[in-house]
Amino acid sequence: MNKRIKLRTKILILSSILVFSSVFVSGVTMLISISKSFEEEIGERAIAIARTIAQLDDIRNSVGKVDGSKMIQPVVERIRLSTNVDYIVILDMDGIRYSHPSESRIGKKFLGGDEKAAFSELEYTSKAIGELGFAIRAFVPIMDEEGIEQVGVAVVGILAPTFQSLLEEYQSDLILSLVWGLLIGLAGAWLLANNVKKQTYYLEPYEIARLFEERSMIMETLDTGIIATDSKGKVTFMNNLATAYTDFTLSKNSSIKDIFPDSWILEQIQVNREISNRAISIKGEMYLISIYPIFVKDLFTGYLINLKNRSDAQRLGEELTGVRSLVAALRAQNHEYMNKLHSIAGLIQLGRTDEALDIIMDETSFEEDMVQFLRSRIQHYSISGLILGKRSRARELGVQLLIDRESYLEEVIQGLSPGDIITLLGNLLDNAMEACESQIEKNVECFIKGNENHLYISVKDTGKGISESEKNKIFKQGYSSKAKEGRGIGLHVVKEIIDAKQGTLRVTSEKNEGTKFEIEMNV
Repeated sequence: MNKRIKLRTKILILSSILVFSSVFVSGVTMLISISKSFEEEIGERAIAIARTIAQLDDIRNSVGKVDGSKMIQPVVERIRLSTNVDYIVILDMDGIRYSHPSESRIGKKFLGGDEKAAFSELEYTSKAIGELGFAIRAFVPIMDEEGIEQVGVAVVGILAPTFQSLLEEYQSDLILSLVWGLLIGLAGAWLLANNVKKQTYYLEPYEIARLFEERSMIMETLDTGIIATDSKGKVTFMNNLATAYTDFTLSKNSSIKDIFPDSWILEQIQVNREISNRAISIKGEMYLISIYPIFVKDLFTGYLINLKNRSDAQRLGEELTGVRSLVAALRAQNHEYMNKLHSIAGLIQLGRTDEALDIIMDETSFEEDMVQFLRSRIQHYSISGLILGKRSRARELGVQLLIDRESYLEEVIQGLSPGDIITLLGNLLDNAMEACESQIEKNVECFIKGNENHLYISVKDTGKGISESEKNKIFKQGYSSKAKEGRGIGLHVVKEIIDAKQGTLRVTSEKNEGTKFEIEMNV
């Protein structure tokens, strides 16, 4: 795996490069500006000296004359030394030198290449590499006394500093600027990097990207609709379930007003108050909505809206708490009693009161015995009610449900609730009775014993049994041998409760002989 460069290091490196580049470019620009200023100043100085020389009578009366250099050279050299210029050259109209710092060149033709315009009565400066080096040269025409005819040219040359020489001269200043610039830049970059790291909770960019992807994946896999907004109500995120619930497609400028027009939500979200599980109708379907203000370091940044389908929430709640099993059992018991009441009412109407009385006495004694047993052995009425209801349901299905007379439940084991035991026992009894539906012999045996430190539940049926391949699947959520919609939750919930309490669940089964589930938990 490639080693990632940390954000602080990246900022320091980038800042160093930027500061170095800025200081270096600034230094070079400064040197170029200094060079241009020098050239302008030297050019003006050279022109002024050349004009002065061109006005001297000794110069203009001697140029172009035989042995004129003998008069011109001493005068020009005195001027050159006093003005501290590098060279002064006087030319006649044929370009012949009448003065030069090197006397050996006097009488020879000037070959600079930039002097032609000067013989047309023009004055100017030029840059050229002469015999003494790079120089700024001023060309001024020499006119006769009347100022009518040009008799020669005065050339003044001053050596100009090159960029390389300026770089060498200011090298120490440039290096000092680079060092100070880098130190200040690194200090600023360090402070900036620390501030950025603090703002990002000391996470690296790739860690932030990973968290963002994880958050998006988590949000999409939740079984609730999620909507996130900023402080102004603009929607910043919607998961797929929220899109399906609201039938709204998120766009760039979507607002919470677009999703819930003319709703009480618009008023509630303006007070930054938390709302939990309040009913709301969306497209004719009822949902439970929760609104949570989001604060980042005490600064309000938006809302998190949670949408749950009310029907799904109720169904799942009933499944998890065992209420569904208890309600179904009581419904079966009520159905059985109604059938018996109808029979008794019919016998009374027929005048056969003795037979009606026998049914009443049989039922009363049968139920009274079981009720007394449960009252004395099971200390929680909700669990006793479940067992009574399941007996009624079993009689409806033609199944004989036998409760072991050694059963007892003094207290619920620590860490569980009566609702958990209803879930465990109710699901096991339901599965056992369903397993017997297609069998000739339909018997289910139940044994339960427990106190605050121990719980044991055994449910045995005479059903068709469970194959070895099915034993590995029956506890998976969504799996059901009945293949009906909404099934495959019961045993999965049973297994989760047992695992949470670190209990044991044993399943023994033989084909067409039956299955036995045993649950055991200890503190």
